Amino acid sequence: MTLSIRLAEPRDAALVLDFIEGLAAYEKLSHEVEADEAMVREALFGENPRAFCDIAEWSGEPAGFALWFYNFSTFRGRHGLYLEDLFVKPAFRGKGIGKGLLVQLAQRCVRENLGRFEWSVLDWNSPAIDVYKSIGAKHMKEWQIFRMSGDALARFAGEPV
Repeated sequence: MTLSIRLAEPRDAALVLDFIEGLAAYEKLSHEVEADEAMVREALFGENPRAFCDIAEWSGEPAGFALWFYNFSTFRGRHGLYLEDLFVKPAFRGKGIGKGLLVQLAQRCVRENLGRFEWSVLDWNSPAIDVYKSIGAKHMKEWQIFRMSGDALARFAGEPV
């Protein structure tokens, strides 16, 4: 059994959406998924993609994905990489696939001289937290995430709701 990781291609849009839906189900957030295959295809493979995706395959079978984008650190004066989603199908867990995806992204950071590699994790997801701690990731306890979306975003932007 072998692990291979490759960049997603346009033909993978449905597969990426399947991974997104699998992650949403795991996180009990399926009700929040608005993405469809066309949206995924445009975001990842359109004229000006701003998000990217790596696909992990276990012996040729799709097993997981990492969806990421570049961010920027003003303090470091250079770009970083933000991991938006990481998911491994339940049947493939425990084989090092998630860690392999993380290593692939860490190598990209080093190769491209990126200043940071960051991601978020739900506070109840202790299996993931344990993995992140075991690989040397630091929990940034002093930082809290704020989010604005939907009607609140439209109202704040001065748009009619």
